[in-house]
Amino acid sequence: MPRRPVSLLAAFLALAPFAGSAQSPVFPDQSRNAASQAPAFDVAAIHVYIPEPHEHSHIWIWPFDSHFKAQNVSLIALIHWAFDMPETRILDAPQWAGATHFSVDAKADSAFDEQLRNMTSEAARAQQKKMVQALLADRFRLVTHSETRQLPIYLLVVARDGPKPGAPAPGGAFINHGRDYIAINGYSNGAAPLAEELSKEVGRDVLDKTGITGRYDIRLTWTPDDRAAPASGAADSPLPVPDSGPSIFTALEEQLGLKLEPSKGPVQVLVVDHAELPSPN
Repeated sequence: MPRRPVSLLAAFLALAPFAGSAQSPVFPDQSRNAASQAPAFDVAAIHVYIPEPHEHSHIWIWPFDSHFKAQNVSLIALIHWAFDMPETRILDAPQWAGATHFSVDAKADSAFDEQLRNMTSEAARAQQKKMVQALLADRFRLVTHSETRQLPIYLLVVARDGPKPGAPAPGGAFINHGRDYIAINGYSNGAAPLAEELSKEVGRDVLDKTGITGRYDIRLTWTPDDRAAPASGAADSPLPVPDSGPSIFTALEEQLGLKLEPSKGPVQVLVVDHAELPSPN
Protein backbone atom coordinates (compact mmCIF):
# COMPACT_ATOMS: atom_id res chain seq x y z
CA MET A 1 0.00 0.00 0.00
CA PRO A 2 1.31 3.54 -0.64
CA ARG A 3 2.67 5.34 2.36
CA ARG A 4 2.68 9.00 3.16
CA PRO A 5 4.33 10.52 6.28
CA VAL A 6 2.42 12.67 8.68
CA SER A 7 3.93 15.17 11.07
CA LEU A 8 4.21 14.52 14.81
CA LEU A 9 1.28 16.22 16.49
CA ALA A 10 0.93 17.82 19.91
CA ALA A 11 -0.03 15.68 22.89
CA PHE A 12 -3.69 14.73 22.81
CA LEU A 13 -6.04 15.99 25.51
CA ALA A 14 -7.57 13.58 28.03
CA LEU A 15 -10.82 12.01 26.92
CA ALA A 16 -14.10 13.55 27.97
CA PRO A 17 -16.80 11.26 29.43
CA PHE A 18 -20.01 10.50 27.61
CA ALA A 19 -22.29 13.52 27.30
CA GLY A 20 -24.64 13.79 30.27
CA SER A 21 -22.50 11.58 32.53
CA ALA A 22 -20.78 12.81 35.62
CA GLN A 23 -17.85 10.49 35.03
CA SER A 24 -16.76 7.66 32.75
CA PRO A 25 -17.77 4.19 33.90
CA VAL A 26 -15.15 1.98 35.51
CA PHE A 27 -14.70 -1.57 34.21
CA PRO A 28 -12.65 -3.88 36.44
CA ASP A 29 -11.32 -5.86 33.49
CA GLN A 30 -7.93 -7.50 33.17
CA SER A 31 -7.30 -5.88 29.79
CA ARG A 32 -7.52 -2.39 31.32
CA ASN A 33 -5.29 -3.39 34.26
CA ALA A 34 -2.71 -5.02 31.99
CA ALA A 35 -2.67 -2.02 29.66
CA SER A 36 -2.10 0.37 32.55
CA GLN A 37 1.06 -1.54 33.49
CA ALA A 38 2.50 -1.53 29.97
CA PRO A 39 5.10 1.02 28.82
CA ALA A 40 3.37 4.11 27.48
CA PHE A 41 3.99 6.65 24.75
CA ASP A 42 5.20 10.04 25.97
CA VAL A 43 3.29 11.96 23.31
CA ALA A 44 0.35 10.79 21.24
CA ALA A 45 -2.11 12.56 18.98
CA ILE A 46 -5.35 11.11 17.64
CA HIS A 47 -7.56 12.93 15.14
CA VAL A 48 -10.60 11.97 13.13
CA TYR A 49 -9.46 11.38 9.55
CA ILE A 50 -11.69 12.06 6.54
CA PRO A 51 -10.41 9.84 3.72
CA GLU A 52 -10.57 10.51 0.01
CA PRO A 53 -12.56 8.00 -2.09
CA HIS A 54 -10.77 4.64 -2.36
CA GLU A 55 -7.92 5.86 -0.15
CA HIS A 56 -5.93 3.09 1.54
CA SER A 57 -5.31 2.71 5.27
CA HIS A 58 -1.73 2.65 6.58
CA ILE A 59 0.05 1.67 9.77
CA TRP A 60 3.76 2.41 10.14
CA ILE A 61 6.00 0.87 12.81
CA TRP A 62 9.77 0.69 12.74
CA PRO A 63 11.93 -2.10 14.23
CA PHE A 64 13.51 -1.06 17.53
CA ASP A 65 11.72 2.31 17.44
CA SER A 66 8.72 3.31 19.55
CA HIS A 67 7.34 5.67 16.89
CA PHE A 68 3.87 4.48 15.84
CA LYS A 69 1.91 6.16 13.05
CA ALA A 70 -1.38 5.30 11.40
CA GLN A 71 -3.53 7.05 8.83
CA ASN A 72 -7.12 6.40 7.77
CA VAL A 73 -7.54 3.55 10.26
CA SER A 74 -10.58 2.53 12.29
CA LEU A 75 -10.52 1.50 15.92
CA ILE A 76 -11.23 -2.05 14.72
CA ALA A 77 -8.09 -1.95 12.56
CA LEU A 78 -6.03 -0.66 15.50
CA ILE A 79 -7.36 -3.44 17.73
CA HIS A 80 -6.55 -5.95 14.98
CA TRP A 81 -2.94 -4.75 14.87
CA ALA A 82 -2.38 -4.37 18.61
CA PHE A 83 -3.96 -7.67 19.66
CA ASP A 84 -3.07 -9.83 16.62
CA MET A 85 -6.76 -10.61 16.24
CA PRO A 86 -8.43 -10.89 12.81
CA GLU A 87 -11.14 -8.27 12.36
CA THR A 88 -13.82 -10.94 11.95
CA ARG A 89 -13.02 -12.14 15.49
CA ILE A 90 -13.43 -8.70 17.11
CA LEU A 91 -17.00 -8.75 18.39
CA ASP A 92 -19.56 -6.45 20.00
CA ALA A 93 -17.74 -3.22 19.09
CA PRO A 94 -19.89 -0.10 18.59
CA GLN A 95 -20.82 0.76 14.99
CA TRP A 96 -18.50 3.77 14.84
CA ALA A 97 -15.48 1.57 15.70
CA GLY A 98 -15.44 0.30 12.13
CA ALA A 99 -16.94 3.31 10.34
CA THR A 100 -14.99 6.25 11.82
CA HIS A 101 -11.35 6.55 10.80
CA PHE A 102 -8.46 8.21 12.61
CA SER A 103 -4.87 9.37 12.25
CA VAL A 104 -2.52 8.43 15.08
CA ASP A 105 0.99 9.69 15.82
CA ALA A 106 2.66 8.44 19.01
CA LYS A 107 6.24 8.38 20.30
CA ALA A 108 8.15 7.38 23.43
CA ASP A 109 11.41 8.99 24.48
CA SER A 110 14.83 8.02 23.12
CA ALA A 111 15.73 6.09 26.28
CA PHE A 112 12.95 3.62 25.60
CA ASP A 113 14.07 3.31 21.97
CA GLU A 114 17.46 2.24 23.32
CA GLN A 115 15.76 -0.47 25.38
CA LEU A 116 14.01 -1.74 22.24
CA ARG A 117 17.35 -1.96 20.40
CA ASN A 118 18.61 -4.37 23.07
CA MET A 119 15.71 -6.77 22.42
CA THR A 120 15.16 -9.34 19.73
CA SER A 121 12.92 -8.18 16.90
CA GLU A 122 10.11 -10.44 18.16
CA ALA A 123 10.35 -9.08 21.71
CA ALA A 124 10.51 -5.47 20.45
CA ARG A 125 7.41 -5.96 18.30
CA ALA A 126 5.55 -7.51 21.25
CA GLN A 127 6.47 -4.47 23.37
CA GLN A 128 5.30 -2.09 20.65
CA LYS A 129 1.94 -3.88 20.50
CA LYS A 130 1.53 -3.60 24.28
CA MET A 131 2.16 0.13 24.01
CA VAL A 132 -0.58 0.49 21.42
CA GLN A 133 -2.90 -1.58 23.62
CA ALA A 134 -2.19 0.86 26.46
CA LEU A 135 -2.84 3.80 24.13
CA LEU A 136 -6.23 2.37 23.12
CA ALA A 137 -7.17 1.81 26.76
CA ASP A 138 -6.19 5.38 27.64
CA ARG A 139 -7.57 7.35 24.70
CA PHE A 140 -10.48 5.18 23.55
CA ARG A 141 -11.25 3.82 27.04
CA LEU A 142 -11.08 0.40 25.43
CA VAL A 143 -11.95 -2.61 27.57
CA THR A 144 -11.91 -6.12 26.12
CA HIS A 145 -11.87 -9.74 27.11
CA SER A 146 -11.11 -12.98 25.28
CA GLU A 147 -13.38 -15.99 25.04
CA THR A 148 -13.99 -18.99 22.81
CA ARG A 149 -17.22 -19.27 20.82
CA GLN A 150 -18.58 -21.95 18.51
CA LEU A 151 -19.03 -20.13 15.21
CA PRO A 152 -19.56 -20.85 11.50
CA ILE A 153 -16.19 -20.78 9.73
CA TYR A 154 -14.62 -21.63 6.39
CA LEU A 155 -11.68 -23.97 5.86
CA LEU A 156 -9.26 -22.89 3.11
CA VAL A 157 -8.30 -26.15 1.40
CA VAL A 158 -6.70 -27.31 -1.85
CA ALA A 159 -9.19 -27.86 -4.69
CA ARG A 160 -9.44 -31.04 -6.74
CA ASP A 161 -6.96 -30.02 -9.46
CA GLY A 162 -4.24 -28.91 -7.02
CA PRO A 163 -2.96 -25.52 -5.86
CA LYS A 164 -1.75 -22.73 -8.12
CA PRO A 165 -0.11 -20.39 -5.60
CA GLY A 166 1.67 -18.19 -8.15
CA ALA A 167 5.29 -17.39 -8.88
CA PRO A 168 7.90 -17.66 -6.10
CA ALA A 169 8.57 -14.27 -4.49
CA PRO A 170 12.28 -13.47 -4.05
CA GLY A 171 11.91 -10.94 -1.25
CA GLY A 172 9.95 -8.15 0.34
CA ALA A 173 6.55 -8.57 1.94
CA PHE A 174 3.29 -6.72 1.37
CA ILE A 175 -0.47 -7.17 1.35
CA ASN A 176 -2.82 -5.10 -0.82
CA HIS A 177 -6.55 -5.62 -0.48
CA GLY A 178 -9.09 -3.74 -2.57
CA ARG A 179 -12.81 -4.18 -3.13
CA ASP A 180 -12.22 -6.71 -5.93
CA TYR A 181 -8.68 -8.03 -5.44
CA ILE A 182 -6.17 -9.41 -2.95
CA ALA A 183 -2.41 -9.27 -3.61
CA ILE A 184 0.07 -10.94 -1.24
CA ASN A 185 3.81 -11.06 -1.84
CA GLY A 186 6.76 -12.47 0.05
CA TYR A 187 5.16 -14.09 3.11
CA SER A 188 6.78 -17.42 3.98
CA ASN A 189 3.37 -18.92 4.77
CA GLY A 190 1.43 -17.13 2.05
CA ALA A 191 -1.81 -19.08 2.47
CA ALA A 192 -2.20 -17.96 6.10
CA PRO A 193 -2.44 -14.20 5.36
CA LEU A 194 -4.62 -15.08 2.36
CA ALA A 195 -7.03 -16.84 4.73
CA GLU A 196 -7.15 -13.77 6.95
CA GLU A 197 -7.82 -11.43 4.03
CA LEU A 198 -10.52 -13.76 2.68
CA SER A 199 -12.26 -13.66 6.06
CA LYS A 200 -12.83 -9.92 5.59
CA GLU A 201 -14.70 -10.61 2.35
CA VAL A 202 -16.77 -13.67 3.27
CA GLY A 203 -17.74 -12.53 6.77
CA ARG A 204 -16.51 -15.64 8.58
CA ASP A 205 -13.24 -16.71 10.10
CA VAL A 206 -11.16 -18.62 7.52
CA LEU A 207 -8.65 -21.21 8.72
CA ASP A 208 -5.75 -22.17 6.49
CA LYS A 209 -5.74 -25.93 5.96
CA THR A 210 -3.83 -25.94 2.67
CA GLY A 211 -0.44 -26.96 4.01
CA ILE A 212 1.14 -24.51 1.56
CA THR A 213 4.46 -23.01 2.65
CA GLY A 214 6.96 -20.89 0.78
CA ARG A 215 7.11 -17.31 -0.46
CA TYR A 216 4.75 -16.67 -3.37
CA ASP A 217 3.30 -13.81 -5.36
CA ILE A 218 -0.42 -14.47 -4.79
CA ARG A 219 -3.01 -12.56 -6.85
CA LEU A 220 -6.76 -13.01 -6.65
CA THR A 221 -9.38 -10.92 -8.47
CA TRP A 222 -13.16 -11.31 -8.52
CA THR A 223 -16.36 -9.41 -9.24
CA PRO A 224 -18.04 -7.94 -6.14
CA ASP A 225 -21.70 -8.77 -5.71
CA ASP A 226 -22.82 -5.21 -6.44
CA ARG A 227 -21.17 -5.31 -9.88
CA ALA A 228 -22.68 -8.58 -11.05
CA ALA A 229 -25.17 -8.48 -13.92
CA PRO A 230 -28.88 -8.64 -12.93
CA ALA A 231 -30.84 -11.85 -13.36
CA SER A 232 -32.68 -12.46 -16.63
CA GLY A 233 -35.97 -10.60 -16.72
CA ALA A 234 -34.86 -7.86 -14.35
CA ALA A 235 -36.05 -4.33 -15.00
CA ASP A 236 -34.11 -2.34 -17.56
CA SER A 237 -31.20 -0.39 -16.13
CA PRO A 238 -30.49 3.20 -17.27
CA LEU A 239 -26.77 2.33 -17.25
CA PRO A 240 -24.99 -0.39 -19.25
CA VAL A 241 -24.32 -3.48 -17.13
CA PRO A 242 -20.78 -4.91 -17.36
CA ASP A 243 -20.22 -8.59 -18.04
CA SER A 244 -20.57 -10.50 -14.79
CA GLY A 245 -17.22 -11.88 -13.65
CA PRO A 246 -16.44 -14.68 -11.19
CA SER A 247 -17.50 -14.57 -7.55
CA ILE A 248 -14.74 -14.70 -4.97
CA PHE A 249 -15.46 -18.42 -4.45
CA THR A 250 -15.18 -19.23 -8.15
CA ALA A 251 -12.13 -17.01 -8.62
CA LEU A 252 -10.35 -18.68 -5.71
CA GLU A 253 -10.68 -22.10 -7.30
CA GLU A 254 -9.98 -21.02 -10.89
CA GLN A 255 -7.04 -18.73 -10.16
CA LEU A 256 -5.35 -20.30 -7.11
CA GLY A 257 -6.61 -23.90 -7.06
CA LEU A 258 -8.07 -23.41 -3.58
CA LYS A 259 -11.59 -23.48 -2.19
CA LEU A 260 -13.57 -22.58 0.91
CA GLU A 261 -15.40 -25.36 2.73
CA PRO A 262 -18.12 -24.38 5.22
CA SER A 263 -17.54 -25.70 8.70
CA LYS A 264 -18.10 -24.86 12.33
CA GLY A 265 -15.68 -24.83 15.19
CA PRO A 266 -14.36 -23.18 18.33
CA VAL A 267 -12.99 -19.73 17.57
CA GLN A 268 -11.08 -17.50 19.98
CA VAL A 269 -12.59 -14.02 19.82
CA LEU A 270 -11.91 -10.64 21.39
CA VAL A 271 -15.06 -9.10 22.84
CA VAL A 272 -15.24 -5.31 23.16
CA ASP A 273 -16.86 -4.52 26.51
CA HIS A 274 -16.49 -0.75 26.21
CA ALA A 275 -15.08 1.91 23.87
CA GLU A 276 -15.50 5.68 23.54
CA LEU A 277 -14.85 8.13 20.75
CA PRO A 278 -11.85 10.31 21.60
CA SER A 279 -12.75 13.91 22.32
CA PRO A 280 -11.81 16.51 19.65
CA ASN A 281 -8.65 18.60 20.08
